[in-house]
Amino acid sequence: MISRKTVAILVAAGKGTRAGGDLPKQYRQLAGRSVLSHALEALARHEAIHKIIIVIGSGEETAARAAVGAIGQDKISYTIGGASRRKSVYAGLKAVDAADHVLIHDAARPFLNMPVIDRLLEGLDTHDAAIPVLPVVDTLAGGDQYLSEVVDRSGLYRIQTPQAFRYEVVRDAHARWSGPEEPTDDAQMVRALGINVKLVEGDLMLEKLTLPADFEHAERRLRGLYDARTGMGYDVHRLVAGEALWLCGVEVPHDKGLSGHSDADVALHALVDAILGALADGDIGSHFPPSDPQWRGAASSRFLEYARDLVNARGGAINHVDLTIICEAPKIGPHRDVMRARVAELLRININRVSIKATTTERLGFTGRGEGIAAQAIATLSMPEGF
Repeated sequence: MISRKTVAILVAAGKGTRAGGDLPKQYRQLAGRSVLSHALEALARHEAIHKIIIVIGSGEETAARAAVGAIGQDKISYTIGGASRRKSVYAGLKAVDAADHVLIHDAARPFLNMPVIDRLLEGLDTHDAAIPVLPVVDTLAGGDQYLSEVVDRSGLYRIQTPQAFRYEVVRDAHARWSGPEEPTDDAQMVRALGINVKLVEGDLMLEKLTLPADFEHAERRLRGLYDARTGMGYDVHRLVAGEALWLCGVEVPHDKGLSGHSDADVALHALVDAILGALADGDIGSHFPPSDPQWRGAASSRFLEYARDLVNARGGAINHVDLTIICEAPKIGPHRDVMRARVAELLRININRVSIKATTTERLGFTGRGEGIAAQAIATLSMPEGF
């Protein structure tokens, strides 16, 4: 394969109304992660792709950044799309600084794999354009209420994305397009210039998510591609006078606070250890040594965001977390909802995936005597099979 500068354009500006739900489909969740992050993953991990431009709707950059998480941050930039797919792709093309090749992919096809990208780039070694296709295997026929003539399916293909082009060719095709109807893909526009489009093998996983049932089918497919991982965490900190009390990233009014090298948020520390345990990646002390002065007084939210980003960077998702805070005082119940919301915000998951409970030790032991607070946590992750 000849080395070229390749830019990927990920089109995520649509509203996806046919898919149902309150959110555009690119921001909806599949296996604990957004559709957008799934669509981005292979592009971000492929060594031949130098930059990724995500085309989004106006005012959606905050939502897009939250949906993407830590995946491919060193490659990504954002640009605003237009009123149609064609206009959105053209906006992405105009945002390219310099490129030899460009891949144009729809976020609604979230399960892109590396071999498809490899086949497309190999196609560009000898052609100006290449697209992934699958042969039509079903019988095709016309008709309205009643069956009409069968259509010959030989030579018919289902067209997928990403579609790959020499940059100047597809940019020219968009600049010159004057068709009466909006094209449904970019290959049509390039072919209209008389340029041959190479067909390469597509992938069954590249089905487009369009209707509500498509999300149900996608969830079922994903269950076979991901392993469930569970990690446990436990932490203890001493209560002392003169310190603020931080629990689950929330400052709780109390006459004492927890003592530690950081802000001593015992609940978040236990949760970080649970996530690291599910990743089989040591514990909080190995990543943030107490001997390191840079963590003195640090907000424990930074540690949790770090653990979250480790999961995302490895292609996984946080499915559910369960925290138990063990103390006689303060009462956790009045703060539970705020704590759940804060943990959900830090992990970038839905609040219904966050459980926070509290218990006492019936005045037994150090927690019963009010000398400290303990916390235990369980985190459940989905990680790529074989990780």
